[in-house]
Amino acid sequence: MRTIDLSPLYRSLVGFDRLAAQLDAAAKTEAASGYPPYNIERTDENTYRIEIAVAGFKPEELSIEAKEGLLTVSGRKAANDETKRYLHRGLAERNFDRRFQLADYVVVTDAALADGLLTIALKRELPEALKPRTIPISTGAVAADGDASTLIEGEKAA
Repeated sequence: MRTIDLSPLYRSLVGFDRLAAQLDAAAKTEAASGYPPYNIERTDENTYRIEIAVAGFKPEELSIEAKEGLLTVSGRKAANDETKRYLHRGLAERNFDRRFQLADYVVVTDAALADGLLTIALKRELPEALKPRTIPISTGAVAADGDASTLIEGEKAA
């Protein structure tokens, strides 16, 4: 696997050191482990879905935590004391931690486990203050000099 040296980014991206560090960490994490495999799907303009292949894990062996813009999915397999003799062991039953950096205002709305796939639903929820809004335009009587004439309640016209 080919690795990319991101150290030149640290010298040229002033103020973006957090972004460069995240890119560097993501490259190292992906190279180290591709387990468990996952898909990220955009289902709508503001909704997303993450599907993680967790075959063999029970719901009580999985945990999902969203904290400070970081979604962490963990799987902890219970110790298997059975003495089985495998001729071939191709199913991975190892513990894992998979992390996803979430954009601002993205929240987890649902999680479900079915057919060996853990599906996590996400939605971008912008606060009302950040949503675009329409400003109504009022019309009023325009005086001869071009100024709009408005009277404050309780004032007499001059």
